[in-house]
Amino acid sequence: MCGFIGLALRDPRLVPAREWLSSMAATLEHRGPDDEGIELRAPFAVAFRRLSIIDLAGGHQPIWNEDRSIAVVCNGEIYNYRELRSELEQRGHRFATHSDVEVIAHLYEELGERFPERLVGMFAAAVFDWRVPSSPRLVLARDRIGIKPLYWALCRQGLLFGSEPKALLASGWLPREMRAEALLEFLMQGYVSGPQAAWNGMQRLLPGTTLSWRPLEAEGRTQPSLRRYWDLPLDELREPAPAAEILEWVDRVVREHLVSDVPLGAFLSGGIDSSSVADAMARARSASADASADASNRSGAAAPLVLCSVGFEEQEFDELERARATAQRLGATHHTRVLRADPTSALEELPWLFDEPLADPSCVPTLLVSKMAREHVTVALTGDGGDEVFGGYRRYVFDVAEQRMRRLLGRSGSRLAGRIGAHYPKLDWAPRFLRASSTLSNLGLDPARAYYQSLTQLPREAALGVLAPELARSLAGTDPFERFAEHYHRPAIQDSLFRAQYADFHSFLPDQILVKGDRASMGASLEVRPPFLDHRFVERFLTLPTREKVRGGRGKHALREALRTRLPSAILDGPKMGFEIPLRRWLAEDLQAVVRESIEDLPKEWFDTARLRQALAEHAAGRRDHSALLWSCFVLSRWRRRHGVCDTLQ
Repeated sequence: MCGFIGLALRDPRLVPAREWLSSMAATLEHRGPDDEGIELRAPFAVAFRRLSIIDLAGGHQPIWNEDRSIAVVCNGEIYNYRELRSELEQRGHRFATHSDVEVIAHLYEELGERFPERLVGMFAAAVFDWRVPSSPRLVLARDRIGIKPLYWALCRQGLLFGSEPKALLASGWLPREMRAEALLEFLMQGYVSGPQAAWNGMQRLLPGTTLSWRPLEAEGRTQPSLRRYWDLPLDELREPAPAAEILEWVDRVVREHLVSDVPLGAFLSGGIDSSSVADAMARARSASADASADASNRSGAAAPLVLCSVGFEEQEFDELERARATAQRLGATHHTRVLRADPTSALEELPWLFDEPLADPSCVPTLLVSKMAREHVTVALTGDGGDEVFGGYRRYVFDVAEQRMRRLLGRSGSRLAGRIGAHYPKLDWAPRFLRASSTLSNLGLDPARAYYQSLTQLPREAALGVLAPELARSLAGTDPFERFAEHYHRPAIQDSLFRAQYADFHSFLPDQILVKGDRASMGASLEVRPPFLDHRFVERFLTLPTREKVRGGRGKHALREALRTRLPSAILDGPKMGFEIPLRRWLAEDLQAVVRESIEDLPKEWFDTARLRQALAEHAAGRRDHSALLWSCFVLSRWRRRHGVCDTLQ
């Protein structure tokens, strides 16, 4: 797991200074504290920071092919590299290292831009091709799901690309300006999604996509060539999966994610996904130890599995007891820590690590558990992706129920329910059974719009309402829902749950969940691996019929039932808690002062400060729950201050 920053210069006579390149790479030191590699060979320049995981001695990057006409840098892991290496060696390729990244250089020789199609893993890679000296070529590639990040920007000097925005900004080639549309989207969703980054002029390479550019021929071209090499299945749902098949796949992807030359463990929350991953890890380790014992006629005892968990002082958010029971059952070494309302990490560390604003409060415990894990291991497996693949989120359950209700009520009845919902009082402080406003309102909406509203933390009208009047008027024609709707309606599969999942895989998952996991873990120099997001696993189980995902008012039915023989009912049938924190109370009490400071710090050109003050007063008095808005303002203020963001919006 690593980070890199690179340039593809239009003018090959412009050779950047090594010190300048190293200073940009220094912003990524947390991603790669073990080693630095710099290559300056016109028209390309790249600096690489390495966290050593595989081939500790020989995996220095860039890595080259035999005649040094092709070089590669890669952030991530290739899990099928041994099979690919064997195949390539049979075709005459000669390897100089035991690194998983070296297969990319030789695979590129064989397949060119199509090389990612053969990779199984998480990766963001850059390939530099000098085989035609008069027309060198750059190819960037990002893994299918978007587990690893990759940003780029086309500047006057050439193409700038790297693992995190802060490294690109350190070049001085880009303005430190936020896009106005990104501000609205951030307030509504808590994150910025899509191909455009929050920073003006900066792009994200989308998951499952390659970028190709020949800088010496690019003077008359406006954009590099982008190619989508993979997408989720779009045509039909598949048959139900037997429990044995699900367990076989869980064991397979977890086992393949265990390749490492450094200590490895897992996060354990006490829920279904992380518990099933930990269980599969224990099984794989036991099988490996038994095989070693059989081969050597010695004891197969292995070092205990390392599991890491965080809890909270507030019992309604705490899953530590379930996590402890799982760790004890697996005979694991279990490291735990209780999280308190300490704003230190949110004030100092998170704004640096998250160089695009992200208002997911679970970033705080994610960073904490990453730091704790890094004290004991260098690699940690997670249960991320289980909810997206098997339909585990509560919003999926509600969406299925709403669809049933629409069918029962018919078009006219649904419209009537929507009108009733518009006049039903908003009781966000009340028990869920009294909060019928959003459900009734959703019944009167298009299913795509209704589902999108379940994803947003602030309605569009409310977000516009807290902006400065002039800015709100300029954004009156902007609606982030439109891009979401494109994803929702793309599948030919006429199934609302699958459409919701498909849209999440193209927005919520890569742009919130995976960004959170990547930045928080790499901030602790820890590699995290989500086996449930192996693309083969996703292809097989995302297309299960709706009844195999949501049944009896609960999600994740097929996975839950398959695990009956492995996990206790306390985990399988216990309440779903997620990685939540007691945010509402923290903002009203422990963090109220820093939130008030943040509100005053935000530019008057961006916000109507009086409305933000009113929201904080209502929240502190317990009259309204403004947690999402207030936390977003806090995150935005700290992000602006840490990265020197201009007051002007573009």
